[in-house]
Amino acid sequence: MRIDLLTLFPAMCEAVLSESILGRAREEGLVTVECHDIRAYTLDKHRRVDDYPYGGGMGMLLQPQPIYDCFEAVCRAAGSRPHLIHLSPQGERFTEQKAVELSKREHIAFLCGHYEGIDERVIEELVDEEISLGDFVLTGGELPALAVADAVLRLVPGVLADEACFTEESHYSGLLEYPQYTRPPVWHGREVPPVLLSGHHKNIEDWRREQALRRTLERRPDLLASFVPDKRDQMLLDRIKQPPKKKE
Repeated sequence: MRIDLLTLFPAMCEAVLSESILGRAREEGLVTVECHDIRAYTLDKHRRVDDYPYGGGMGMLLQPQPIYDCFEAVCRAAGSRPHLIHLSPQGERFTEQKAVELSKREHIAFLCGHYEGIDERVIEELVDEEISLGDFVLTGGELPALAVADAVLRLVPGVLADEACFTEESHYSGLLEYPQYTRPPVWHGREVPPVLLSGHHKNIEDWRREQALRRTLERRPDLLASFVPDKRDQMLLDRIKQPPKKKE
């Protein structure tokens, strides 16, 4: 998979994408990630890439020409046109399911806006879809682009040690993840659930599934609206929903 980021702050993006798991994946050639400075494609001698919005208003807008030329250069260098994503509060809410969908593409690019936004004409001409991390506004598109890139790249085969590293995590299956514990077995008077120390794999699997269902029901019941339980899950949900027995 190849990912290109079109940004005013390539060093900021490189600093994140060169570390930890993604950094190793790049070094091993599992993924290709390139960061491109939009400012390098301006025709202005002062390297200016923004201007005042027509009609007035606060702030400045990124001009279409530097973005367009930067994108054209990316297409030429890669030999293909990437699926271009604009990070915007107006976009579709990002989910794990969207990450899975994007991870199956061979080439993706992220357009990182800044200031008060981007000239609408270049969005209309180039952008394939807009994505939002949530109902809030950031100073630029770099942070959400990095978050989406991280969520997508970790799903590429070989980036994580084992597929179970992400298939058992929150949201992948439509549920929140079960609680996890490590040594010591007792900490501040709190004990690790005995079933996890039993070595009985079937009981551990059942406990984890029940905990995942319980957490989702208690903390994110909205997720269950689109979750399709099998017979075992339905039995566990019915048990979870039962009121506690009164002590005699």
